Amino acid sequence: MVASVASSPTSWVARAQRSAIDTYAITGARIVTVSGAEIARGTVVIRGGLIAAVGANVAAPSDARIIDGTGLTVYPGLIDANTNLGMPAATAPRPGGGGAAAFLAAQQQATPAVSSPNSSQPVGLQPEILASDVVRPGGEQIEAARNAGLTAALTAPREGIFMGQSAVINLAGETPQQMIVRSPVALHVGFTPLRTGTYPGSLLGVFAAIRQMLLDAGRYRDANAVYEKSPRGVRRPDQDKSLAALVPVLAREMPVVMYADRQREIERALDLAQEFNLRLVIAGGAESWRVAERLAAAKVPVLLSLNYPRRTTAETPEADPDPVRVLRERVDAPKTAGRLAAAGVRFAFQSGGLSNMNDYLANVSKSLDNGLARDEALRALTIRAAEILGVADQLGTIEVGKIANLTVTRGDLFARERRITHVFIDGRPVDLKPAPAPPAAGGTAAASGSTRASASGTWTLRVQVEGQPERSLTLTLQQETERLSGSIQGDFGSAQIANASVGASGDIKFTVPVTTGTQTTEATFNGTISGNEMRGTFTTVGSGAGTFNGTRAGSTTPQ
Repeated sequence: MVASVASSPTSWVARAQRSAIDTYAITGARIVTVSGAEIARGTVVIRGGLIAAVGANVAAPSDARIIDGTGLTVYPGLIDANTNLGMPAATAPRPGGGGAAAFLAAQQQATPAVSSPNSSQPVGLQPEILASDVVRPGGEQIEAARNAGLTAALTAPREGIFMGQSAVINLAGETPQQMIVRSPVALHVGFTPLRTGTYPGSLLGVFAAIRQMLLDAGRYRDANAVYEKSPRGVRRPDQDKSLAALVPVLAREMPVVMYADRQREIERALDLAQEFNLRLVIAGGAESWRVAERLAAAKVPVLLSLNYPRRTTAETPEADPDPVRVLRERVDAPKTAGRLAAAGVRFAFQSGGLSNMNDYLANVSKSLDNGLARDEALRALTIRAAEILGVADQLGTIEVGKIANLTVTRGDLFARERRITHVFIDGRPVDLKPAPAPPAAGGTAAASGSTRASASGTWTLRVQVEGQPERSLTLTLQQETERLSGSIQGDFGSAQIANASVGASGDIKFTVPVTTGTQTTEATFNGTISGNEMRGTFTTVGSGAGTFNGTRAGSTTPQ
């Protein structure tokens, strides 16, 4: 224990400082509550992880850390309505040495990440698995989701037919217990046949297996009810936790999320739900607009994927044209949300396995361009998702008493030039890290024959505002071509930089939240780099301007 504390005193002190602050006030911001009228200029107060006050005439408490919201817009924290965030991944099968053994291994699925001990059912048909038992905090995927403005998500195990039961989690927390908002939420069912060489190995077999287990669960429920009523003289039924997990589903106490994109799959899911009187939710829903009338009549919501189809290869004269079906899917995908809204189908947005989370809001904007109303889009990202997932009393709007999950932007949420400036989860700000820079076309600057000033390294900056004492901060930068990432520490607090770049002539620019006393605002630094020296000016929102200069650690310029 002593060695652990001694090895990382800075991180320990940082955690202690963060835990001592539980009151924040975002002042002078545009506030989109979703639950009521938009507030053109108001204040949101956060205390103890909850929204304590919101309004145009709300005063910031004296003990609050102030965030200057001038030019910012505060939204309810965005919700990803269906993910595998925090779930362990399957283990790929080891390649064999060739021949028949290698062929058989290639037919098998990867080793599932999760299985239920003492289950009567094979892996992939175990509805008792709980996402809350296996979720793990942290990781690049969760970080990428937060950078995109997401604060909470529905997460479920990755594989199987009866995949298991999902949980709504907040996308921050050092332990699974700190992340979980509600569990269980729904049973998740997929229609992909098992590739383990065992039944069911076909789509027909999948539906037969689902139906059989639901029928068995009904008999299991009835047998246990008889025994519970009068156990004397009656043989005790064998206990089966897999069938027991389906009993709440048959009683409509737990919804069933079925993964279905094609029209035929959705129709089969609707037929199955009608046969067993299930509370159905469709996930994916690429062709849900084709059966929108039936979905609306049955009051079945859709967790609509934002993973729109796109070209996977470069478009060249030699390339074969895409099939008409693929072209049609690309055209239809951004139109689906508007069509569902027009038909009265409730829906929420989900990431659908997006490889680049920057596309999340970008693809919502494409739906706006294709007939979806802006208010409907915002509700699908917030309160509609919360309603479908059963957490509307906790998330989805900016109201007093709800969990303080907030997404703060400079610029409108759906504008191309918008930037996520702050994300609050459970009442605490999380670090936003810039997305990795895309590979430069044609290789690095050195490979292409051009030169670019190097900014990478650790800089010590002295910041001066007229009439105020000089302040010092440490700026750590990592550079890839003209893109920069990094952080500051020192008299302005600790924060990640954003919107950063460096030009070929040494011009450097970045923005960063700066804290003085109990107030946090945004500062924009503009300057130049010459060797190991940096100097320039900075401006802060709602405050004055100043100058800075500094040097890079070490005597040589990093290569």
